[in-house]
Amino acid sequence: MSVRPILKMGDPRLLRVAEPVKAFDTPELHALIADMFDTMHAANGAGLAAPQIGVNLRVVIYGFKQNTRYPEAPPVPETVLINPVLRPLSAEREEGWEGCLSVPGMRGVVPRFAGMHYEGFDQYGNKISRDADGFHARVVQHECDHLDGILYPMRIEDFSQFGFTEILFPELDPNDDD
Repeated sequence: MSVRPILKMGDPRLLRVAEPVKAFDTPELHALIADMFDTMHAANGAGLAAPQIGVNLRVVIYGFKQNTRYPEAPPVPETVLINPVLRPLSAEREEGWEGCLSVPGMRGVVPRFAGMHYEGFDQYGNKISRDADGFHARVVQHECDHLDGILYPMRIEDFSQFGFTEILFPELDPNDDD
């Protein structure tokens, strides 16, 4: 198991626009993805982007059956998404609470598109094309934002709905740092 350190908000590497992956099905790419899953699972995350561990590539992973950080969230299929392209399914937006492994201990309400079509590739170069809604669409948008140097607090419109998880959600496990 290779758990990598997660960069925290304020680290300038989180603000870069990530580079596209050019070679698929390589030992280096497989090792990166394995480390990302190890890191995400160790932190009990819903997703992780390569820039969060200091790798400036357009790679995100996400998915879970059940997540204690988001106990109300429905399952999201475990996915490796490389060089993603997102397109909203409509102009409809939904507000929802988000946290981030790079912004530990905090949550905020973020508006996101309610439905999203996304395309990209898995680590073998196989094309992925999916429609998602609800929490699945939220996770995809959140993780893909990292590839463009955007952290969720940059999307918050009402800062009265931003604060410490332990205050806003005291019922959540305090050892489950965002």
